[in-house]
Amino acid sequence: MRLILLGPPGAGKGTQAQRLVDRLGVPQLSTGDMLRAAVKAETDVGKRAKAVMDAGELVSDAIVNAIVAERIDQEDCADGFILDGYPRTLAQADAVEQMLAERGLALDAVIELAVDDKALVGRIAKRADQARANGEAVRKDDNAEVFDERLREYYKKTAPLIGYYHAKGKLRSVDGMADIEDVTRQIEQVLQSV
Repeated sequence: MRLILLGPPGAGKGTQAQRLVDRLGVPQLSTGDMLRAAVKAETDVGKRAKAVMDAGELVSDAIVNAIVAERIDQEDCADGFILDGYPRTLAQADAVEQMLAERGLALDAVIELAVDDKALVGRIAKRADQARANGEAVRKDDNAEVFDERLREYYKKTAPLIGYYHAKGKLRSVDGMADIEDVTRQIEQVLQSV
C-alpha cells in the first residue's frame, strides 16, 4: 500500500501514520528522517544534502526528490510506504508521480485529514499545555505565531495538492477533527475501498 497523508500542521498526520505503520507493516517516510539518514550513510545524494545544509541553505526539491527516490528503492518499501509531509508542492507531487511510474508503481490513495483551522489552533494550544503539565519541552512550532505562519505556508504551497489528487481520482477525505480512534476507523474504511 502506497499512501500520502495530507493535511495542515497539527491535523494528526504523524499520529495516524504511526497507526498505519503498525497495521500495514510498511514504513512511514519523513523527509527530515530521510535527509538525516542519507547524510549519515554518506550516500551521493546525502553528501549533496550535507553540503547544502552546512552552507546554511535550504535543501532543493531536486535533492529531496532524489532522497525520496533512493528511500523507496529500499527493501522495506517493497510492499509500500506512507508519505507524511511530502509532497509539499505541486512540483514535488509531479516528481512523486514520475518516480513511481519509472518503477511501474502508483499511489493507492491520498488521504486528506480535513480540519477546522480555528479548532486546530485550540488543538495546538492544548498540546502545548499538556507538554508543560507533563514537564516536557513544548515544540517550538506549538505557539500561535509560528503555527499561523505554518498554516499560511500550507495553504499557499500544499493545499493545491487537494485539487491535484482529486483530479487524479486518488483523494479521499476523512474528518480530521474527530477523536483519534474515529479518524483511524475512517482511514480503515478508505483503505478497504482502494
